[in-house]
Amino acid sequence: MSELYKLDYESPIGVIEISGTNDAICSIMFAERDIKINNMQVQTPKVLAECFSQLDEYFKGDRREFTFPYILEGTIFQKNVWNALTGILYANTGSYKDIAVSIGNEKAIRAVGSANGRNKLSIVIPCHRIIGSNGKLTGYAGGLWRKEWLLQHERNFN
Repeated sequence: MSELYKLDYESPIGVIEISGTNDAICSIMFAERDIKINNMQVQTPKVLAECFSQLDEYFKGDRREFTFPYILEGTIFQKNVWNALTGILYANTGSYKDIAVSIGNEKAIRAVGSANGRNKLSIVIPCHRIIGSNGKLTGYAGGLWRKEWLLQHERNFN
């Protein structure tokens, strides 16, 4: 296993902990703490610095897609769901059913919801863009208030 590095990004909606190796990002999660503890170091890999920079551009409204390398760790089904999520464009939304249909498994709506909740690459794999079929906000690991903020942020810069 490659060495894991961490770097914190202080976003408008809380500290985001970026984890990765020398080659790719493994996790981008809200840290649920008020202060940064993982600061840029001499040994911080370029890929973490690039992720940090791209997140900063996203929050400034200057970036809609992410281009740094990342690793999806999960089952084949979960990876299919996460890859389908990347098809929901900036400032748009979709439903669990939309994702289930897009991966060719229309009846797997609950399983899609479960996979969505296990996404470790917040914002980059845009699970915040999933809303209920009725148009209402549904669960978000980072909290519904963050989901609402992210959706409004994308609308503001669209």
